[in-house]
Amino acid sequence: MSGFERPLRLGMVGGGNDAFIGAVHRIAARLDGQYELVAGALSSTPQKAQASGQALGLAPDRTYDDYKSMAIREARLKDGIEAVAIVTPNHMHFPAAREFLKRGIHVICDKPLTATLPEARKFAKLAETSDALMILTHNYTGYPLIRQAQQMIADGALGTLRVVQVEYAQDWLTEAQPVDNKQAAWRTDPARSGAGGSIGDIGTHAFNLACFVTGLTPESLCADLQSFVPGRQVDDNAHIMLRFVEGARGMLWSSQVAPGNENALRLRVYGDKGGLEWAQEDPNQMRFTEFGKPTQILTRAGSGALEMTEGLTRTPGGHPEGYLEGFANIYLEAAAMIRAHQAGAVGDVGTLLPGIQEGMAGMQFIDACVRSSQRDAAWIGLA
Repeated sequence: MSGFERPLRLGMVGGGNDAFIGAVHRIAARLDGQYELVAGALSSTPQKAQASGQALGLAPDRTYDDYKSMAIREARLKDGIEAVAIVTPNHMHFPAAREFLKRGIHVICDKPLTATLPEARKFAKLAETSDALMILTHNYTGYPLIRQAQQMIADGALGTLRVVQVEYAQDWLTEAQPVDNKQAAWRTDPARSGAGGSIGDIGTHAFNLACFVTGLTPESLCADLQSFVPGRQVDDNAHIMLRFVEGARGMLWSSQVAPGNENALRLRVYGDKGGLEWAQEDPNQMRFTEFGKPTQILTRAGSGALEMTEGLTRTPGGHPEGYLEGFANIYLEAAAMIRAHQAGAVGDVGTLLPGIQEGMAGMQFIDACVRSSQRDAAWIGLA
């Protein structure tokens, strides 16, 4: 992709002052010069929305008090936004996305898809009938070595897959949080986060990563969910067993009450010919072992890197890349999809971006986990 193309005009819903993920999206969007943030409805509070827009240098007439008025006006403007990033709490994903999708504005939405499965089905129906693209930011799928792992498995380097182990552990919710902790407040409120706590916030990342890398189709699961902190209304720890259509078996651990873990997302995949191991906190290395041979340490941009990952890395080997760059790769490929769409391309444009199908899979995963745990960890089928 040429670095001299006109930046796409980007809007943002949510992500105002003091919001964590909004700043991450903005950094990722501008890293490769493919977007220019020109409009926003950055908070549900008009005063904060205006202050946030001013702090970001947005024009006063492109800083909106609510997402609906933003969608209506931007769709009418000759130089209106071409895409919008939605970085709100989960329960607002669909209402906001709906206003832009039905007006032909491409949507880049944070995960999970929304707060409830019935609402997710409405979201999917709208996305399938809209002319606009719907992209979900499962950002870990943008890491170069994750793309390499996916390709190696597809090429048969591990043989027939047997075992998938994935976990995402944090410790920041080990204790009850103060009421003024904005991030904890909405993530532990089922009205805003949905029925899933840790499984919705980070478990969906682990589930998505396992499915993306292996290409396996989940068939059923059994889940044991806990809310260890007294009074917490959503799970803060989960142990989940997985069965895949192809015969492989998996285990997923999701926890936000594991002291000593910050963002410990780890994936291990084993087949009858070899195994792969990768950890998000050390994302520039991956262990690959062919059965009966010494373990190889593959590095991002190193001698063992696959050619297909070259466009996803920005610095020479040994100069670490990670979270922001993985996010940026999602935005970079989204820009390619949007430009192809504008040029009249239809269907697959050669990217591995997550979209509405992956979003629905995540929502079905959350729903099945909750129902399984309510039934004493009974096995529940997945669509």
